[in-house]
Amino acid sequence: MTPVEIPEISSGAGQSDQHPLWTAIILAGQRPEGDPMAVHCNVQYKALIPIDGQTMLERVARTLLASPSIGRIVVLAQSPEDLQAGLPPELTNNAALRFARSTDGIATSIHDVIGTDRAPWPVLVTTADNALLTRDIVDSFFQGHDGQDVAVGVVERQTMLSAYPDARRTWLKFRGGAYSGANLFALHNAAAKPAVAFWSAVEKDRKKGWKIFAHFGPWLLLRALTRTIGFKDAMAQAGHRMALRAEPIILPIAEAAIDVDKPSDLELVTGILERREG
Repeated sequence: MTPVEIPEISSGAGQSDQHPLWTAIILAGQRPEGDPMAVHCNVQYKALIPIDGQTMLERVARTLLASPSIGRIVVLAQSPEDLQAGLPPELTNNAALRFARSTDGIATSIHDVIGTDRAPWPVLVTTADNALLTRDIVDSFFQGHDGQDVAVGVVERQTMLSAYPDARRTWLKFRGGAYSGANLFALHNAAAKPAVAFWSAVEKDRKKGWKIFAHFGPWLLLRALTRTIGFKDAMAQAGHRMALRAEPIILPIAEAAIDVDKPSDLELVTGILERREG
């Protein structure tokens, strides 16, 4: 087994003559008290839940390794050795895939590594439970990125319901539409760091959009609550408060917003993968 420590890499590594390749960070930690889905599936770590012959972490890692836009992958977890042991040797021996130890705070762990030799800019953040991630989804996200300091992948409700009318998601409702997160975040440069620090303060409210916008003042909160502002404008105003450019990237693929947070999600994802790979 290769060691989990990440060696320093020269600043010129992982980039083309025109554009630097992205560093992909896979968030694979879990709560200190354990994860309900890990318990449900009788595994020690949620990231190692098997679905149709592969663990969720393996699926996400393979998808990211297949992207020509990504130069390296860093798996962040409290127990990286255990996750590394749960992957096949062909992945753990791949020089582009490395592991790093995280703290219990997601945003703090990201903040500590982004922009360093371990995770140079630009950075794409996703999660190990994003088991339906495909090359098409990754490509669509990158195609929608045109230099935003911070970009968040989302799926509009009609896209989801037209494909999966019974899927239950958390929706952020704005003028012109409702959106569910796709667990894809672009952090393009050092200007994104204040957004990561902000996320650390509001992480517990991540499922309640109105609480997040409340941090940017009563006027933006009121407009979000009354749905008199679109999602793009709301993110732009929030980003302006942090002196950065922030936008959503609306993805046309319903599966981008389906992760594994509860048993019904696991059942849905399993069915989709069995049909896709069967």
